[in-house]
Amino acid sequence: MSVFDATAELVALAAALRAEDYAFTCVTPATHGLVNARAGNGVARTLRDVFGWNRPFAAGFLPAPVLRAAEAAGVLAEHPTGHVSRVRAATLEGLLLLHSAYPTDGADAVFLGPDTSRFANAVLDHLRTGARVGRAVDLGCGTGGAGLLIARACPSAEVVLTDINPAALAAARVNAAANGIGNVDFREADLFVGAAGPFDLIVANPPYLVDQAERIYRHGGGALGGGLSLRIAAEALGQLAPGGSLVLYTGSAVVDGRCHIREAIVPMVDAALFDWSFREMDPDVFGEELAGGALAAADRIAAVVLTVRRRP
Repeated sequence: MSVFDATAELVALAAALRAEDYAFTCVTPATHGLVNARAGNGVARTLRDVFGWNRPFAAGFLPAPVLRAAEAAGVLAEHPTGHVSRVRAATLEGLLLLHSAYPTDGADAVFLGPDTSRFANAVLDHLRTGARVGRAVDLGCGTGGAGLLIARACPSAEVVLTDINPAALAAARVNAAANGIGNVDFREADLFVGAAGPFDLIVANPPYLVDQAERIYRHGGGALGGGLSLRIAAEALGQLAPGGSLVLYTGSAVVDGRCHIREAIVPMVDAALFDWSFREMDPDVFGEELAGGALAAADRIAAVVLTVRRRP
């Protein structure tokens, strides 16, 4: 059973946090660990410390409505200092999103971080072009952030959120309800299995690192971590409606100045059927991954956005 299965109780917790004007921008695990290791940060002093930085807190620290909601949701775990939360909460473009506690070591962890923000920005940039969206899908939705932003911006659209991780789908359901977004459907599926097109908009933020533990949210597969990204690109082209678009945000190893994902994707896109663009959103992410292992020979890892539009 996942901590995210207590849907109604977690929705109440999200409402209690909103009532306290809660806001928190989630950082990378490396930054999170460094900040929490600073002197004086061992125990929570604010609500952000509890549900953002995931620090332990003493009994009686939480505001009464938040405490009641957290207890009802079963998210408080015993800690030598008192308690610690089993979930975190982050704010993104007006959404409040619950996700897994730090550190995200579990195989079924529901991850949210700076990639989520960059992905959301890429999706919102696309929506601002005025693209018509009648049916959309967020593949590997995680917390559901991007799909929920699409559903909020396009209230008449049908938005499908898929993930192979049941805990992620449970979290996405909670987050949809917590943000009052109803035009969404949830499918436990491996990409398009059980969620076939055509779609006017396909978005995805797949994992792109090479993780020895092969955690779902982190391991991209293939020699350089791009396996799942390339599979999504290949399968999505056949699922687009005329005029429909794919927005793929991912990371790419750059080896000897050559972008692995770009070079692999270019031959896939038939210039007679599709228009496409490819850009680096951030030239250097997860630099610590270059220290050894599969990416030891890479120059850098770039955060990239591929946009493909099927011609009408």
